[in-house]
Amino acid sequence: MSSPAQAGPSVPKEKKGLGKILSRAKTVFKRGDSSKRMSTLSTTGQQSSAQAATTPGPSTAPATEQPAAATTAKDTTKKEAPKSKYEDLEGVTRVPRSELFEERARKLGERFGLEIKQSEWISTEGTALRVEKPIRMRVHRTCHKCNATFAAAKECPSCQHVRCTKCVRHPPKRTEAERIASREKRAAILKAQKENAPIVPDYSYDAKNAKDTVLKRPSKTGGQDLIYKKPRQRVRRTCHECQTLFTAGSKTCSKCNHNRCTDCPRDPPKKDKYPFGYPGDEFGPNAVPHHECHKCKTIYPGGVADGTACKKCQHEKCVDCSRLKPRKVEPEPDPEILKSIQAKIESLKLK
Repeated sequence: MSSPAQAGPSVPKEKKGLGKILSRAKTVFKRGDSSKRMSTLSTTGQQSSAQAATTPGPSTAPATEQPAAATTAKDTTKKEAPKSKYEDLEGVTRVPRSELFEERARKLGERFGLEIKQSEWISTEGTALRVEKPIRMRVHRTCHKCNATFAAAKECPSCQHVRCTKCVRHPPKRTEAERIASREKRAAILKAQKENAPIVPDYSYDAKNAKDTVLKRPSKTGGQDLIYKKPRQRVRRTCHECQTLFTAGSKTCSKCNHNRCTDCPRDPPKKDKYPFGYPGDEFGPNAVPHHECHKCKTIYPGGVADGTACKKCQHEKCVDCSRLKPRKVEPEPDPEILKSIQAKIESLKLK
């Protein structure tokens, strides 16, 4: 029997439509890449042959110089910063980022009293592009016929009315007097901010050395600095005989030479804390005497006669029971309040 015929190479089917176009495009790109590779190989071969012809003998010095030159060229290309496409435009300048952060820190310090150190900043390396532009005010005009807003053109987009003096301008144009007043107001605000600078917080504050800390601020009139002091109550005493105010630190009336006593009224009064009189006062003619038991230190009711029994130890009031001098007394708790508190505690107990 005869052997079967060997199968030849398979013939690819002919592509149609979009596949045919894509295959042709691939072949075109492959041909272009191969031609480029061949051209680069030929140029490199010519350069190497030319160098071999110029340098007949092997030498160590040129071999060392070529790598050094190549490394320096690479370093220079690496150090050169990429140039932005906006840098060539008019009015664009390069500003170091350190200057920008310094200006921001200064403005924050002036406004809020903060102290931002340079070590606390984020990385400020490199530069930034800035464009200097004049300050412009947005002016809008409204048509006085249809109340439509004008665009860049001088013709109303709604009713085709040409802009005239009756069309409302926003903001309205200021007069020369208003401009001068605005400048004076701005200058006054800047002066006030400069004179009354914000108090800079002290982060090294220690509670142990709080007595040595003094808070100051400059005076508005330019005199002595203002020192912060804790608010305290002003106490005034009036002589009950001539109705004259006692001078501060004095216990004798400047008009009638009367010594300050318990009858001289105090403003504001505090009879609950000082029922027997205020410290440093003498006993007045209208003062109610209060005595203390010399055995148990219990206070007798005011104005009681001798022989009255003590509530605590039943000792009768005698000559040895001294009269209480003006002093501060802690008020006794109300028994009704104590009973209500005890009742609440009893109700909270678990059974």
